[in-house]
Amino acid sequence: MQETRQNRIARLLQKELAEIFQSQTRMMRGVMVSVTRVRISPDLSICTAYLSVFPSEKAEEILENVNKNNKTIRYELGTRVRNQLRIIPELRFFVDDSLDYIEHIDELLRS
Repeated sequence: MQETRQNRIARLLQKELAEIFQSQTRMMRGVMVSVTRVRISPDLSICTAYLSVFPSEKAEEILENVNKNNKTIRYELGTRVRNQLRIIPELRFFVDDSLDYIEHIDELLRS
């Protein structure tokens, strides 16, 4: 039963975080950030979000910027989901490099 609630809240947070990043990266030309996966702890206090950044060369710069603005992002998320969640979870961000890994594997298979 708890797992169903975790999944539902994770989907909600993924959707809202994606909208936040989409609105923020419109100002940065040539950069696209998407939220690929969100995991939430069983007590709903920690949210781990995986970000895919295109182009991947700017991933570390974007992640550093996101971590600097973590409180602002959490506040924005709180204003969007305040009617659904009582406590806004702590946010942790990581770069999702699975697309780069897949590209590397394809490159190795071609050669």
